[in-house]
Amino acid sequence: MHIDWGSLGLVFAVALASVVVLTSLFSFGVVGLSHRDAARESGASGTGPLAGAVVCFAACAAIIGYGIYLIVA
Repeated sequence: MHIDWGSLGLVFAVALASVVVLTSLFSFGVVGLSHRDAARESGASGTGPLAGAVVCFAACAAIIGYGIYLIVA
């Protein structure tokens, strides 16, 4: 049995990068929702932070959907 260590390392690097990106995007989305709540409590509309949170969550969903597509196809 022969293990291609270069390919294994590449898969590890891509998986690690994906985890970091997804976790960061989700965290930014949660922070955006938190800022929206704080803005609404102070009397502002809070649409900017909400839009940022929606973009972050949509990017997370797109990345996850693409990953599922790659697995199924």
